[in-house]
Parts: sequence; C-alpha cells; structure tokens
Amino acid sequence: MLLQEWDGQDVSGWLMSEKMDGVRAYWDGQKLISRGGVELAAPAWFTEGFPPFAVDGELWSKRGDFETIISIVKKKEPHDGWKNIAFYAFDVPNENGGLIQRLVKLEYYLKLNQADYLKVAKQFTCKDNDDLKRFLTEVEKGGGEGVVVRNPDTKYVVKRDPNSLKVKSFQDAECEVVEHHKGEGKYKNSFGSLTCKTDDGVMFDIGSGFSDAERKNPPAIGAKITYKFQEMTKGGKPRFPIYMRIKEEI
Repeated sequence: MLLQEWDGQDVSGWLMSEKMDGVRAYWDGQKLISRGGVELAAPAWFTEGFPPFAVDGELWSKRGDFETIISIVKKKEPHDGWKNIAFYAFDVPNENGGLIQRLVKLEYYLKLNQADYLKVAKQFTCKDNDDLKRFLTEVEKGGGEGVVVRNPDTKYVVKRDPNSLKVKSFQDAECEVVEHHKGEGKYKNSFGSLTCKTDDGVMFDIGSGFSDAERKNPPAIGAKITYKFQEMTKGGKPRFPIYMRIKEEI
C-alpha cells in the first residue's frame, strides 16, 4: 500500500492515525519483508505469535528515532536490538471487508494469541477536515511526522490510492548530493551546506536540519538524501528545504 498526498478533499468519516517515521514491512504469514522485497533478519522471538496470515505495517519505536530503527532493521543477522522496536499493523491485506473489518480480524487473533512485538496502530474517526487539522497539529507538536487518513470502506490495494492519504505540513522528497560548501559564522570551520540535484535535474542548496555530528560528517557526494520543504517556487525549486536524513535502502 502506497500513500498519495492529501489535497484538501473532504475526509469526514475516514480513519486517521499517526504517520510513523519507521521502516515499512510486510508480514507474509511466515517472515517479515521490507518494502524493497528483502527478508528482514528479525529474531524468532520477535515474530513469535505472529498470525499465519498477511499483515502490512511499520517497524517503529518512538517519534524521532528513525536512525536507531534503521540501524536495527538493516543488520543481516538477528540481534537483541529488535527488543527496542515493534511491528505496528495498519492493515490485513487478504481479509474481506472494509478497513475496520480487516483490522478486527487481527485484533481478535491477538486476543487469543500472545505476540509481544505485534501491535495494531491506533485509528481515530475523523469528524471533518478541521478535526484532521487539529489532530495533525497535535501530532506535529509532539514531534510526529504527520497523519495518515484512509477511507474505511475500500479494499486494500498495492499501489498509490486516492483512498489512502498522507497529511503533513511539510512535503518531503529525495535528491542526490553533488557538492559540499564550507560554513559561515559558527560553522566557518566546518560543513555549512550542500548542493543537491533532483531526478529531474533541478539543483538547489540545503543548509539547515543538520546536527553537529552531521556537520562533522556530512552526507557524501553521490549519496541520496531525504529533505522536507513547504512548497515549490515558480522556478520549480523547493522552498525552505531542510535536511532530514540519508536515504537508506532495505
């Protein structure tokens, strides 16, 4: 399941949940698989009690912890670091009925079976668009990434779907690092900003969002990074781009 951007359409009666900034994963009934199709090295104790049917979800720990999550998940061998995360389910792909009915199947299964590291992502009914904006503000003020809203009456689909939307104050995208620039002022002796290029060949600079550690060891030239921005300028460049992280492929 992939998400489209919310563009102000009426989502009254839809289900909304926090958009977790973790690692997407798919439980096929036997193993955990990444969005890129790689089998993840989850320990047997982590998936103990998981259902014999498919579940779509997110490997997550807490807000603002993406770097820790990705470091745990991308290792090739099982390890105890998995104790710090859980698999948060937001759909049961092969079950009939709408989203609520699909999730009820998993909730019923979990009442009868103990699965310590499998949780159902909490869903809230959206009263109207103002309710959505209130929830988004609450999530973002707490350090969350955004909100997902989904039409509860539609089937699960494996593609971008107008019935599954992500809602954020900032948009995000990816680019390739092509040049580093020295800093000024407090950063005069270290990295200050970088120039990057989109897949469409648009060049622009990013100078904010970097931690002190990242300024000492910035993303390498040629690396793919994720950034966020408010909107596009008339010239086709992102307005107020802010560095988020290196793009990690799994």
